[in-house]
Amino acid sequence: MSALNLRLSLLLLLCCVIGGINVSAQLSPTFYAKTCPLALATIKASVVSAVLKEARMGASLLRLHFHDCFVQGCDASILLDDTATFTGEKTAFPNVNSVRGYEVIDSIKSKLEILCPGVVSCADIVAVAARDSVFALGGPTWRVPLGRRDSTSASLSSANSDLPAPFLDLNALIAAFAKKGFTAGEMVALSGAHTIGKSQCTNFRTRIYNETNIDSSFAKTLRGNCPSVGGDSNLANFDTTTPNLFDNAYFKNLLSKKGLLHSDQQLFNGGSTDSQVTAYSRNLGSFRVDFANAMVKMGNLSPLTGSNGQIRTNCRKVN
Repeated sequence: MSALNLRLSLLLLLCCVIGGINVSAQLSPTFYAKTCPLALATIKASVVSAVLKEARMGASLLRLHFHDCFVQGCDASILLDDTATFTGEKTAFPNVNSVRGYEVIDSIKSKLEILCPGVVSCADIVAVAARDSVFALGGPTWRVPLGRRDSTSASLSSANSDLPAPFLDLNALIAAFAKKGFTAGEMVALSGAHTIGKSQCTNFRTRIYNETNIDSSFAKTLRGNCPSVGGDSNLANFDTTTPNLFDNAYFKNLLSKKGLLHSDQQLFNGGSTDSQVTAYSRNLGSFRVDFANAMVKMGNLSPLTGSNGQIRTNCRKVN
C-alpha cells in the first residue's frame, strides 16, 4: 500500500471513530437473511391479519412509525411504557389516547422471540409493519433497510415539540419537516398518508366551525358527529371517498377544499405546494413513487446501529 493510500485509510478510520460510524453496521434490507430468515414473512402475516380485522389499523401502524422516527429517530422509543422511574413518550400530547397499534407490535415481537430470540429489534418491526400496512391497503411497497436497534431512552419533551400539530400553517409544516431533513416536496408526499385513517373531533373542530377555505357541505356533514362542545374523541375519515384504500384521493379532496385538518388544507391554499398537490391528484403513479422514497428516507432517521442501543426482549420496556 502506498503512503497516500495508507494515509487515506487511516483518515477514513479516524473519521468513522470520531463520527460514531460503524461501516459494517449500516442498514440493509437483507440484515436478517441469515439470522432470522422468516422475520419479514412473520411481520407481514401479522400485519395483514390485523388490517383484515380492522382496516384502520393499517393507518395506525403507519402513524406509529412516523411518530417514532420524528422523536430521537427510528428507535422504538415510542413503545416504552411509563414506570415509576421512567417517563416515555406515550403521554405526549400528539400520542396520548391517539397513537394505536402497540398490541400488534407486541404480538409480532412475541412470535419473533420464539423464532429467533434476541435478534429482531422493535424498531425494525415498526418500520416493516408500516410498509406492510400501506401495501395491504393498496399502496406502494418498498425495500426497508434493516438493522436498527432499540433505544434505552425516550423523550416526552421532544414528542411534544417535534411532531407536527394539526393546526400548523404551511410555513410551520415545511419548517417542522425541514428540521428532520425533509424537503417541502417530501413533506407533501408524506402527508398523503392521510389518504387512509381517521382523526378525532378535537383535531378538526376549529376548522369545520371557523374556517372559510372548506367545502360547506363537507363541513356541515362533519359537524353532525363533531359538536362545538364535547365529543372530542369522535372520529372522521381523512378521506371520505375511499377511506380504506391507499390512493391519491386525499389530494383530489384538497382541490375541493375537503381537507379534514387545517394542516391538510394548508397544502392547497394558494401557497408554494399547490402545484404538487395538483400533480399528485392527477398522477397516482408519481405520488406512489415519491411516497415510497420519502418513507425509506424517514426510516433512516438517526437509527441506532452496531453496539448502540439494544434488542429489547419486550418492546414496552428496556432489558
